[in-house]
Amino acid sequence: MPSGLLSTLTATPLLADATSEPYYAYLLLAMMAVLAVGFACSPLILSAILAPRKPSDIKQDPFECGLESKGDPWVQFNVQYYLYALAFVIFDIEAVFLYPWAVAFTGLSFGAFLAMGVFILLLAESLIYLWVKGVLTWK
Repeated sequence: MPSGLLSTLTATPLLADATSEPYYAYLLLAMMAVLAVGFACSPLILSAILAPRKPSDIKQDPFECGLESKGDPWVQFNVQYYLYALAFVIFDIEAVFLYPWAVAFTGLSFGAFLAMGVFILLLAESLIYLWVKGVLTWK
């Protein structure tokens, strides 16, 4: 067994006293979660406290593309927009997940192949739904 400064440094773990407690890792995780939530919420809280409040009728009006809005802003919109968004998500998600899978295809297991097969079947189901609804037809 080698002796010397290098062997003593590598043989003893860092923070040996702190890591001997069984819940030390959970404590670190909880501290990180509290810091993350605090970091995300602090600008919201500060802006609520420090923001000037001068409400008026003009400021409370809904704003749409630089034009004055006419009528009630809570109107129903055509469900066709929802279907366009669904089609975009289908093709976007397909491209995002299929490309890396195709690049690493030869190194993946049969379980990964089955999982991607189920994923493609779900995307095909939604694409068939859009086709039946007539979203993919040109007008």
